[in-house]
Amino acid sequence: MDRVPLLRSMVQSRPDDPFPRYGLAMELRKQGQVEEAEQVFRALVADHPGYVPTYLMLGNLLVELGRPEAAAEVLDRGIEAAERAGDDHALGELKAARAELP
Repeated sequence: MDRVPLLRSMVQSRPDDPFPRYGLAMELRKQGQVEEAEQVFRALVADHPGYVPTYLMLGNLLVELGRPEAAAEVLDRGIEAAERAGDDHALGELKAARAELP
């Protein structure tokens, strides 16, 4: 079942809720639509910079796309967001991912 149309509908009906957009980006990535997934992740970071899970997923996607410098920048921003949010679990994951990059 293609969940993308349902997720797009949820994004439209709940534009201020970051979770449907996160779900859409994840589903697009899962389906191999990585360019669109990146766009949705980037829009999510721009519109909801405090939604910490986005940074790790976008960073990982950028690594997979062979863009480690861009990934490092995103992960660094995610580390800052996780510190501001007091999200120690996400902070640890983001720091571990960042440590793997130059």
